[in-house]
Amino acid sequence: MSIAQRERQQLVETMTAAGPGAPTLCGTWTVRDLAAHLVVRERRFDASPGIMLKPLAGYLEGVQAKVASQPFPELLEQVRTGPPWWSPLRPVDALVNLTEMFIHHEDVRRGAPGWAPRELSQADEDKYWSLVSRMARRSYRKSPVTVVLATPDGKRAVVRSRPGGEVTLKGKPSELLLHSFGRDEVLVESTGEPEDVRRVLGLDRSV
Repeated sequence: MSIAQRERQQLVETMTAAGPGAPTLCGTWTVRDLAAHLVVRERRFDASPGIMLKPLAGYLEGVQAKVASQPFPELLEQVRTGPPWWSPLRPVDALVNLTEMFIHHEDVRRGAPGWAPRELSQADEDKYWSLVSRMARRSYRKSPVTVVLATPDGKRAVVRSRPGGEVTLKGKPSELLLHSFGRDEVLVESTGEPEDVRRVLGLDRSV
């Protein structure tokens, strides 16, 4: 079972336990809304382009609202089973959903106060480091100062290089990955000049 498949199954379990009305880290979205987003992304290719293309966002919103109106168990079953056989995403599920399932799982887990990080395997953390050390260049592209990612075991990656100040973000790869995708409910230490740190933490890190 791939990391994406494992996270998908655990995500559905967490969504079931949380309930459809529970909050998430995805703005105003509830667990039901997030589940609908995943279903549309994997099954409604007429609407899913609206996730990235603003002119199509209105149509996406209507389709997603209709999908969200399904009974919650049916919605979660579609999330659990993933891309259907005819979907071009199915053969590449392990790749394209590697970050998607982990991040949205944590969106549900950390959507309410009292959350605690999971202990992930070293293999998972290594995989997330490989991803974040490359993908974070886009997340921090607007930083006015140099941004360095660092792990407790000594790994380092410069993901934005600028003359002048430097900010280091230190944490486990999984936490750095979440931060690079715009999440603030993370265990990440930041060091640097206070104003530089403030500017980096305040960046729009959407990808």
